[in-house]
Amino acid sequence: MKPLQRVVIIANGTPPEDVTAHRWLQPGDDSTHVRLICADGGARAALALGLTPEVVVGDMDSLDETMQARLKAMGCRFVDYPAAKDWTDLELALKLAVQEGAAEIVILGALGGRLDQELANILLLLLPELQHVPTRIVDEQQELFVMRDQAEIVGQPGDVISLIPLGGDVVGIVTEGLLYPLRDEPLLSGPARGVSNVLTEQVARVTLRSGALLIVHSRA
Repeated sequence: MKPLQRVVIIANGTPPEDVTAHRWLQPGDDSTHVRLICADGGARAALALGLTPEVVVGDMDSLDETMQARLKAMGCRFVDYPAAKDWTDLELALKLAVQEGAAEIVILGALGGRLDQELANILLLLLPELQHVPTRIVDEQQELFVMRDQAEIVGQPGDVISLIPLGGDVVGIVTEGLLYPLRDEPLLSGPARGVSNVLTEQVARVTLRSGALLIVHSRA
C-alpha cells in the first residue's frame, strides 16, 4: 500500500519551536510519508531548526543569495516565481503540495508578524484545492482548520474552542462535547457568538448543513 503523504509547510511568520516542528515531521507509522516544503523565508526557520527542506517555493525575496546557495548545496529544489505575482508564497506552496499528492497538510509559521499576512494565511484555508485535503495551521498554543460538514476536535477538558464563520453565515450547526451547545443553529458572519467555547470531554463533535466554519482550538 502506498504511504499517505503529509506535507509540512513552514511559512515566513513567527518561526515554530523545535518541539512543534518535529512533532509534525514524525511520520508516526509506516503508512505516512512526510515531506517538508518551505514558503520563501520559511526556509530560514527550517535551517535554524536543523531541518532540510525538500522544496522552497516563492519569489525568494526573503532569502539572500548566500542562503539560497546553501540550500541548493543541500539538495533543495527551488520553485521560483517573480516578485510581481497574484499569489502569496504560502498560497503557492499549498497549491504545489496538492499538485504533488498531499493527503494532509500542516502549516507552521503562518501566524504572527503582519496582521494582513496573518489574516490572508488563515483565509487560504478556504482554497478550493484544499476542500478534500485536511489542512491545519498550527503553532505552540493553537490549531486552526476549516470544516464544511463534520469534524472531531480532540483535546482536554478546559481547552478553548472558537467557531468562526468564514465567507458567510453557517447554518445548521450541532455540537457535542462543548460547554455551550449549538442545536441545529446558525452562526452569522460578523457577530462573535461562537468565540471562547470550552471542551467538556476529550473529543467534541461538530456538524453543519452549509457554510464554512473556522475551528480554533487553543490548549488550556
